[in-house]
Amino acid sequence: MLLTRTANLLYDAMLALVYPQSCAVCGGSVESRSLGIACVRCWSLTRTFTEQDTFCWKCGSLSNGKIANEKREQVRCRRCDQDAFTAARACGVYEGALRASVLGLKREPYIAPRLATLLMETQRRVPLADATRIIPVPLHTRREKSRGFNQAAAIGHKVAELTRLPLDEVSLIRTSHSERHRAGMDAKGRRDTVEKAFVVRYPRLIAGESVLLVDDVFTTGATVSSCANALIAAGAKEVFVLTIARTMF
Repeated sequence: MLLTRTANLLYDAMLALVYPQSCAVCGGSVESRSLGIACVRCWSLTRTFTEQDTFCWKCGSLSNGKIANEKREQVRCRRCDQDAFTAARACGVYEGALRASVLGLKREPYIAPRLATLLMETQRRVPLADATRIIPVPLHTRREKSRGFNQAAAIGHKVAELTRLPLDEVSLIRTSHSERHRAGMDAKGRRDTVEKAFVVRYPRLIAGESVLLVDDVFTTGATVSSCANALIAAGAKEVFVLTIARTMF
């Protein structure tokens, strides 16, 4: 183990000298390939969540103050009451290194070790630890063909690799194509663009399953709620949501 760690450190040092990479956040030098596209300082300045944080139990929005562990399931923001998913959690806030990682993932389907660790730690906490099957939020075939890959699927593959949960990329599909959410669009507008946009093709695969739905960013919850509606209607027991980051609205 020590030899492996030492070899990795030497390799990182050589890589930094031969192929220096600039931090996508501050422009400084990225010290290790394990960090992805952000440097140590920018990772340290990015707000990532821990078990000590208090969240709305359902949507995962941060709540002020501390609360006893036995009362955490009672915390509700009330904004997510109508959402179909069971619970949603993110690795942290959509800022700094996490924002850069999300944007980088839209260009290249690579999950750096630093980000992979955050995803694994978040999935292993309650209530997401109860998940039995991973399903990425699907892109419409036209969008996926244009981009060349689905970034949610890249996240799903990495989480499945780390957790040993089965990955299901066939059951849930997107049947309608909409333009990207426009800047400034309100929550209702976002929901209207994805209402009934998803269909379950193979309900027998998800019947009785506790689905872990994975995506890059949780904004209003409109997309994952629409997915959850389709999954629950097809027989899923519950639907948890895991994202790299969430916006603070």
